[in-house]
Amino acid sequence: MIGFRICKRERKVDAKWVEAFRALPVANISDVMSRMSAGGAALRPFYTGGNMVGPAVTVKARPGDNLMVHKALDIAEPGDIIVVDAGGDLSNAIIGELMVAHAEKRGLGGVVIYGAIRDSAELLAGSFPVFACGVTHRGPYKDGPGEVNVPIAINGMVINPGDLICGDADGLVSVAMDSAEQIFEAASKKHAAETKQMENIKAGKNDRAWVDAALTKLGCEVSA
Repeated sequence: MIGFRICKRERKVDAKWVEAFRALPVANISDVMSRMSAGGAALRPFYTGGNMVGPAVTVKARPGDNLMVHKALDIAEPGDIIVVDAGGDLSNAIIGELMVAHAEKRGLGGVVIYGAIRDSAELLAGSFPVFACGVTHRGPYKDGPGEVNVPIAINGMVINPGDLICGDADGLVSVAMDSAEQIFEAASKKHAAETKQMENIKAGKNDRAWVDAALTKLGCEVSA
């Protein structure tokens, strides 16, 4: 039934790309995707630790209801990221420390909630990756409907089951599984260039000629 179903994930991003992307900042990945894909500034990390990287198990949930999120937690594979489109609603929490503990025990890679969480102090003190839009003490309902492993969209960012999810302190981005190699190569070059630029800044050798060149090209009047 459309709107109330659990689908099989047919494929997912190759494990080699999951490991490769762990070394890249989300900002570099975003830059080489033309800065057009993002989970939105509202999605913030609620954990202490490093990058979150893994294949998506998607959930489309009714705002305030987590029945299908529970099912996704039970069928996800180790390393998977549960990504939940709960409409961005902050009225009721979709997960808290008990569900996160279950996800961590099963070896999952993280949880993304386009909605609210609770038990935020406990989650912030932990290292298991959790992203959410906000916090409320009000708990969820468990009545459905909802869908598991269907295409979802978070703030305009389309996520298909099996796509690569990357998150760090700057936020969240999704990489289509068929584009992983292309995006990795471009993001690696970007990261290497920025690393070199940082070395030049620290050495006092950073070339700033591009600023005046850009102003001249754009026809800016300079009287100073």
